[in-house]
Amino acid sequence: MHGPALSGWLLMVLCAATGVYCLLRARAGTGETRRAAHAEALMGFGMAAMAVPAALFTPPGWAWAAYTVLFGGAALRSAWAARRGGHHLHHLVGSLAMVHMAVAMAPGAGGSPHAGHGGGVPGAGLPLLTGALLLYYALYVLGAAGRLIPVAASAGAGAGLVAGGGHARPELALACRVTMGLAMLAMLAGL
Repeated sequence: MHGPALSGWLLMVLCAATGVYCLLRARAGTGETRRAAHAEALMGFGMAAMAVPAALFTPPGWAWAAYTVLFGGAALRSAWAARRGGHHLHHLVGSLAMVHMAVAMAPGAGGSPHAGHGGGVPGAGLPLLTGALLLYYALYVLGAAGRLIPVAASAGAGAGLVAGGGHARPELALACRVTMGLAMLAMLAGL
């Protein structure tokens, strides 16, 4: 991402916190809920790793290839799981967006640096794909935020990250998805 290091720090902390909550949700969930929470935790931690400011840590050149392989594998898993429907198509798009960002930010790949990482020519890459992903995430965030408003208005009393004997609060899960969508928008805009 271009811009001050503060935005990288904020994205890193926000994405890491979202990843932690998703792991807590996975621990409390079962079946499909658990699988979705694991995929979202992977996305949150992966985005946090990509957002680490260069002042703190500059990843070695092979890290971008590792991100590509990791999220390529996550995309294959999401494509396989999408046969059952549900939220897996969104996970597939997210994993492919992470692959796109890793390739664009790799040193010498022609991508622009993200938070000072990577190399290449600023502004190069696949602007049409980046634009399509920006549009997807803008629409996703608006739609998810719209679903969040009624849930938050009708939510009963209950405190904590995971309440009610291990059952996750649906409005918090949706808020995490909105948060990750906004973070993805910020990271894609920085390509």
